[in-house]
Amino acid sequence: MIGGLGPESTIDYYQKIIALYRERTRNGSYPEFIIKSVNLRKGPDFMDANDLAGMADYLLEAIGRLARAGADFGLISANTPHIVFDELASKSPIPLISIVEATCAAAKAQNMKRLALFGTRYTMQANFYPKVFKRERIELHVPDAHDQDYIHDKYFSELVLGKFLPETRAGLLAIVDRMKATSDIDGVILAGTELPLILRDPIHNGIPFLDTTKIHVEAAVAEMLS
Repeated sequence: MIGGLGPESTIDYYQKIIALYRERTRNGSYPEFIIKSVNLRKGPDFMDANDLAGMADYLLEAIGRLARAGADFGLISANTPHIVFDELASKSPIPLISIVEATCAAAKAQNMKRLALFGTRYTMQANFYPKVFKRERIELHVPDAHDQDYIHDKYFSELVLGKFLPETRAGLLAIVDRMKATSDIDGVILAGTELPLILRDPIHNGIPFLDTTKIHVEAAVAEMLS
């Protein structure tokens, strides 16, 4: 697993993988896996410079380390780096599990048709989520510009630092309520792996949340046990 994007969600992945693996096996065993923790700061730097090639090269080097350490497959414990997932998957020495594909499959299984997309500004404004969901005829809606700024700012000034404030939670839920009123959404994709750490309830005012960390972990553990 490529971790560190950010550290708080990497801890969440680690705990969830162990818990789900033990739940599925029920024989007292624990999963064996490798974490390569990368420098979180490099991600926004690559994005702000529009250097997607640089981001891909940086992540490929990290994936190569996983492969050399003996990993059978890999995953990136973050959404935004999936902006270069197609390039990574085509060049990776090991198979990679996409958080976007796994989340799309989960949305399809729940028959969701109109979803809000919450994440970093990079994720909300990019095409890597819509192009996958469009194949299943699922509409994605992003918050307005002001609310995108709010989510992005709170993400990097609080959430990745492990600050989960009640007033920020209230602010995020207010955006959900506004989007229900304006876009008639039937769910919200928490497309930032720190977001489930502050929006811990699976539903708000009848609107379910798709926890991309949980969905990604379920796909990883299924692959471990296959």
